[in-house]
Amino acid sequence: MSTILQDIHYALRQARKQPGFTLIAVLTLALGVGAATAIFSVVDAVILRPLPYAQPDRIVVPQTISKQGYTQPFSWLSFKDVRTQNHSFAAFSASFNYNRVNLQTPSGPVSLGAVQGSDDFFTVFGVAPILGRTYMPGEDQPGKNDVVVLSYEVWQTNFGGRSDVVGQTVQLDGKPYICIGVMPAGFRYPMSERNAVYTPIHLPVWANQGRGSHFLQTVARLKPGVTREQAQAEMNALMANIGKAYPDTDGGRRMKLIGIGDSVNGEARKSVWTLAIAVLAVLMIGCLNVAGLLLARGVKREREMALRAAIGASRTRLIRQILTESLLLAFFGAAGGIGLAAALLAAMRVFLIQAMQRGADASLNGSVLAAAVGLSLLTSIAASLAPALRLSGSDPNRALKSGANAGTTRAHHRVRSGFIITQVALSLVLLVVAGVLLRSIESDSHQDLGFDSHHLLAVEVNLSPARYQGRNLWTDFYQPLEERVGHLPGVRGAGLINLIPVQAYGSNQDIHITGQPPYPPDQINLAEMRFVTPGYFNAMGIRLMRGRQLSPSLDISENKAGTIVVNQAFVKKYIPASLDPAVQHLDDNDDLSKKTAIVGEVSNVHQKLGEPPLAEMDWLITEMSAADMGSMLMSDNLIVRTAGDPKAQIPAIRAIIHDLDPTVPVRAPETMDEVIADQLVMERMATWLFGIFAALALLLAVVGLYGLISHEVEMGTRDIGVRMALGATRLSVLQMILRRVVVLLVAGVGGGLALAYATKQLIASVTVIDFGHQAFLLAGLAATMVVIGLGAALLPARRASSIEPMQALRTE
Repeated sequence: MSTILQDIHYALRQARKQPGFTLIAVLTLALGVGAATAIFSVVDAVILRPLPYAQPDRIVVPQTISKQGYTQPFSWLSFKDVRTQNHSFAAFSASFNYNRVNLQTPSGPVSLGAVQGSDDFFTVFGVAPILGRTYMPGEDQPGKNDVVVLSYEVWQTNFGGRSDVVGQTVQLDGKPYICIGVMPAGFRYPMSERNAVYTPIHLPVWANQGRGSHFLQTVARLKPGVTREQAQAEMNALMANIGKAYPDTDGGRRMKLIGIGDSVNGEARKSVWTLAIAVLAVLMIGCLNVAGLLLARGVKREREMALRAAIGASRTRLIRQILTESLLLAFFGAAGGIGLAAALLAAMRVFLIQAMQRGADASLNGSVLAAAVGLSLLTSIAASLAPALRLSGSDPNRALKSGANAGTTRAHHRVRSGFIITQVALSLVLLVVAGVLLRSIESDSHQDLGFDSHHLLAVEVNLSPARYQGRNLWTDFYQPLEERVGHLPGVRGAGLINLIPVQAYGSNQDIHITGQPPYPPDQINLAEMRFVTPGYFNAMGIRLMRGRQLSPSLDISENKAGTIVVNQAFVKKYIPASLDPAVQHLDDNDDLSKKTAIVGEVSNVHQKLGEPPLAEMDWLITEMSAADMGSMLMSDNLIVRTAGDPKAQIPAIRAIIHDLDPTVPVRAPETMDEVIADQLVMERMATWLFGIFAALALLLAVVGLYGLISHEVEMGTRDIGVRMALGATRLSVLQMILRRVVVLLVAGVGGGLALAYATKQLIASVTVIDFGHQAFLLAGLAATMVVIGLGAALLPARRASSIEPMQALRTE
């Protein structure tokens, strides 16, 4: 214990004597450990931590696939067939969470996520409520389904965590529901729904009328002893039988069972692991840097260690002293790393909550903190082990007799050069990924979306169905909303659409153009559907290509067909070039006078960012029946085009909505630029993180290169002095050192490009690197790396060229 305390005391004294070395080593460790700890926290929360369900390995997500090969949800009728006929599932539940719900509270309306499920929804997950109960069998039937189970977050935030909430009546969408239970903290399904209420399924009228309405997601629990493969085989046989019975709607469909862990983490898993590998590269660079620093310091301390050995210190004693000094660095590095990790995680939460279903769960918990400390210790030990073994094993006689040539052997040069080449290679890989990601995001953000996103505001509106039963949504709410907002000072246009462009794909249906031959059976004949108001096209700036726009003044009476406009993608796919799109009809009725008429063609607008436009049909809200509006348009989006800052109009728009219906909660409106940015959240987070990692790696590589050249200049002072005494000029000395640096940088850059090419499949989970089309970008990044490296070496190289020969030789 006495010698350990002596070692610690001496290590502290050494740290005080060399503050520059100590600061650089601690910062290097803190940067590497902090970044690794933050990403490990995300890996732990998103991938490693078990899902908050009982036996999650027994829960599967059935994914149904159409005969054409695209994913197609269940209809209510086909779901009931599978639930009653299967023998593989202990529970098989359907759910959907497309709409939000308005909760009336004493302080005003609150918009919450809403998950509707069949009566065995909670049975699938095997999680008991902390208060009350969950659904009973048959409680998803009309007349029995006006009950609600609260999530823990909603219970705490909106009901103050009161235990008497069970049995109370709550107002959801203007309708009374009986609260029957509260779920424990952490329970969510889908995992992205953090503030939600759960109700039994309330089927819209159209869902019970046919098997062609595919909108239900399903989740199931396997029976004991049944494997996923056995269940999938039974499901496909069952789907085949249903397809024979109903060939028009269910023919050719099959099912794939996905583990719930893969379903939740599937999209994020590869990206998170790629980020973890990237941060390990930063940690490795830091480890090499610290090892290089310790090796350089070890050369200076070679005589000290030789003297210790000469007076009786054992090799074990010397190793322990050096490792004690390294562990002290590890302690300070861990403290700094934990602080950096906490700051990095706090900044990442902005992205994590949107980008990953479990992103909000990432935190610095006990296991993560322990891992951070362990990581710092391992990094320090790994970095110091080689110098410790080398110093403890050096020959005292040789070290005491040697002069300034200590540490200048070829072996020392090779080791330090290998460190620099590795650091440059890893730094370049991170720099390449960050650069390609940044270019990709810039390209996606500025692609032609079919409209000008600037000066455009999107406001989500969620009405309460109970308040509008028997009423016309258009005349009672949407029309006055559009007109009053359109007349605000500074507003150039206003309109409504059920689903904002670029956010996601919406509902679709199979179509056929009247008079055209039958389409091939394996061809996907779907067209996206949007429901708009007359002012929408003007507000968005969508161009009319042929025909006319939708107009309420030309509406067809209710007993005749409706009218639509279609986009260019629709025309290209379904209407031959020789035909005028503006006079075609859909084959949706046997009577030609009642077939839906296409009256115009408009420019393409992307339904999803980064994907090509799909065929789309736009229907006018004013041509819908009141019943259809009530079942399909309780949630809508107001689009407002302004002359100035769109957010300046938010208070006036809130006031108009509150005046029209005080029960409508207005969620935070977003500009269309913000909507676009939200769709790139995963890419933005990856770019942000890779940018940080690349900057850290570049900084560490620069420090390592600067330290290497400085150390070689210091160790080679005698050699340089001799050269200059024999006639070498200052310029030739400068060129000699810079040539060595260029060789190291070129070797590192070559290795980095080769490593990026070798790992491009792994990197593809974050971004795609095309070495052909992106050659100029990659060359620019490589040149940047070389220039920065040369800049780092310039100062010590100039110092070497300014050495006075006589002074160097006298010193020796």
